[in-house]
Amino acid sequence: MADPTLFLSIAEVTGRFRNGDLTPGALAELHLARIAEVEPRLAAFQIIDAEGARAMATAADARWRAGRPLSPLDGVPMTIKDNVDVAGHPTRNGSLLSSDAPAEADAPVVARLREAGAVFLGKTTTPEFGWKGITDSRLRGARTRNPWNTDHSPGGSSGGAAAALAAGVGTIAFGNDGGGSIRIPASFSGVFGLKPNFGRVPHSPLEGFFATVVSGGPLTRNVVDAAVALAVMAQPDDRDWYAMPPPVDGWLDGLGPRIGGLRLAYAPHLGGAEPDEEVRPVVEAALGRIAAAGAAVEEVGPVIMRLRPAFEAFWEASFGVRLNTYPREQWDLIDPGYVAVAERGLNALVEPVLAGEKERARLHRELAVAFREYDLLVTPTTPHAAPSADAEYNAQGYDRWHDGVPYTLPFNLTGHPAASIPCGLTAGGLPVGLQVVGPKYAERAVLEACLAIEALLGFNAIREARMQAF
Repeated sequence: MADPTLFLSIAEVTGRFRNGDLTPGALAELHLARIAEVEPRLAAFQIIDAEGARAMATAADARWRAGRPLSPLDGVPMTIKDNVDVAGHPTRNGSLLSSDAPAEADAPVVARLREAGAVFLGKTTTPEFGWKGITDSRLRGARTRNPWNTDHSPGGSSGGAAAALAAGVGTIAFGNDGGGSIRIPASFSGVFGLKPNFGRVPHSPLEGFFATVVSGGPLTRNVVDAAVALAVMAQPDDRDWYAMPPPVDGWLDGLGPRIGGLRLAYAPHLGGAEPDEEVRPVVEAALGRIAAAGAAVEEVGPVIMRLRPAFEAFWEASFGVRLNTYPREQWDLIDPGYVAVAERGLNALVEPVLAGEKERARLHRELAVAFREYDLLVTPTTPHAAPSADAEYNAQGYDRWHDGVPYTLPFNLTGHPAASIPCGLTAGGLPVGLQVVGPKYAERAVLEACLAIEALLGFNAIREARMQAF
């Protein structure tokens, strides 16, 4: 059985640091030992930085002994996705074509987390260029697996982050989400994942098509931890010209569960999506309990248009732009699935790409209408539970638009805050996520609803019991 200390919340960890019952150094050693135990089964790490973690934990030890911790994250162990710069380590982005030279500077969010005293255990796996909702790459040479059942994928593209976190590695994981890459693995792996409003968490460098759809955010084992982490991650950095104005001090203070009296629009067929016969009953059983707690849950229609006709050229062109940065003789080193999509994008005309930008505005208007009547929008996070670890993404049997991102991508295109919270298990024992979407800039409303849902459903105890036995 895994040590229960691995599964403590931020508040529990820092409370023990304060009391002297636990030190950051001792906690880091527990998590490093857990990595050694589970990594052969999960393949969740691109880089394990035991030396760096020990040095960061030793510095945190001294601050806690002196009674001067830097923040609520001081000494708290966490992971960083390997498409984000961490000074001194390469940013491999899941690709054989990436440089193995170490990054010279931290990305904005990494800088804020380092300033807060967090302890970096290593960098987690991502599919090449973060392009898909499962996690494998030729660089890693293995498919990342789901601790609930290692025959299945933990999702992607923050798949290593979610798999490790679920299994008790790190208290927080940092991921990013350009089409569902936080929420999909959170759903498949039975953890909480928050995609904040676009621009809330500064990022750099990131340019081109994806610069306006990607949001960085936390994956955690409980909702409060996500709020604590987000308060640090959202601090300003002038390198990101897309960033929102800095939030006011204390913008997430005093969060409390709130569900009674809320008006929830339930959209199982959002944009033409179809939840399968395993997922829909689990989601609707959870919504029944939410309604019994006082929320007004109303099933609504598709709410928005189908995404594929308007955005396929936009998506393909974005991949084509990246592919074109590499010499053609190196394309054989890239994920063939990526190349197949990107080659179509090389021939994309400017008109459908610009039309995609126009459709983003229409999509936002359609959602704005819904949020005039409802406080929050809820959907399944994904149409299916975790696919086989050997699934081929965007291929026959697992289409990107139908099976991968129909519920998550709309809110990257519009920038709305959205979270995935575990809401139960399929008959086969795989987690199912409920997506909670708020109006623009309303992370607080999403978090407070999720606090209430978490308390109602009691999933965290189920996960901890299962993962301690992993």
